[in-house]
Amino acid sequence: MRRGWPLLLLAGCSGQPAITPGKIVSNNPCVDAILAKIAAPSQIGAVSAWSHDARSASAPLAWTRQFPGIGAEAEAIIAARPSLALTGAFGTTTALDKAGVQQIRFGVSSSVADSVAQVRTVASAIGRVEPGERLASAIEAAASPQRRSQPGATQKSAIIWLSGGFVPGKGTLQDELLARAGYRNASATYGLTQWDVLPLEALIRNPPDVIFSPAGGLGDAARSLDLRHRVLEKLTPRPRIVMFPERLLNCGGPSIVEVMPILRRGDGA
Repeated sequence: MRRGWPLLLLAGCSGQPAITPGKIVSNNPCVDAILAKIAAPSQIGAVSAWSHDARSASAPLAWTRQFPGIGAEAEAIIAARPSLALTGAFGTTTALDKAGVQQIRFGVSSSVADSVAQVRTVASAIGRVEPGERLASAIEAAASPQRRSQPGATQKSAIIWLSGGFVPGKGTLQDELLARAGYRNASATYGLTQWDVLPLEALIRNPPDVIFSPAGGLGDAARSLDLRHRVLEKLTPRPRIVMFPERLLNCGGPSIVEVMPILRRGDGA
C-alpha cells in the first residue's frame, strides 16, 4: 500500500544502539507491523529505520523504538550479521546471497489475500505459527464483506483521498477494502488509474457520497488538508467526510484490522 517511504538515516548513526548479531533483522516497515503483533521481542535485532518515524511507521512507535533501525542498503544488513533478514523489494538479494545471509523478500500487498499470506510466511519463518494464525484470522474477520442492511439499497460511492491528492483505484488493496466495506470506489468516475492524483477542483464538480481523508499532518501537508476540508464542508449536498490516520493505509497486514471499522463508519452507522 505504500507509495513511497521517506529517506531516513541508516543504522549506525550517532546515539543508535548496536545491533545484536544472530537475531532477526527487518528493513521493511510493513513486515515490522507484523512482527510487532506476533514476534517475541527477544527475537528482533533491528527494524526498519522508516518504522522509527511517525510519518512512515505502520508498527507502533513504542514497539519499534525498542530496537535499532536499519536501512535498505545490503551493507547495513550484512554488517548486522542476522539469523534472518526480512527485506523489501530493494534489490539487495544478490549481495545478501553472496554474503550468505538468509533472507525473505516481501513486496507490497495488493489484496487481503496477499496480506494474510505475508503474515503466515513471516510467522512460519520466525517460528511463531500460532500467533500468526491468530493475526491472519483477525484480518480475515475484519475484512469480511459488508452486507447491505436493506436489499436493493443504492451502493454509496466513496474515495480514499490521501495526502498530495493521491487516490487508490482499481487493483489496489484500498479498492478491495472499500468494496468489502460496501462502497463503490468512485476513482474511475474521474478517469483515474490504479494510483493517480485527484485535483480538488475535479472533486468539487462531482463529489462522491463519502470521502475518506487523512487526519493530522505536519507543516504544508497539514495546511493543505485543512484547506481542502474547509472547501468540502461548504459543498451542497455535502459529502460525508471520514477522517483516519494515514499510517493505517501505508500497509496491509495488521492495519486492516484497524482501518476496516473506520471504513464501515462511512455509511453513518
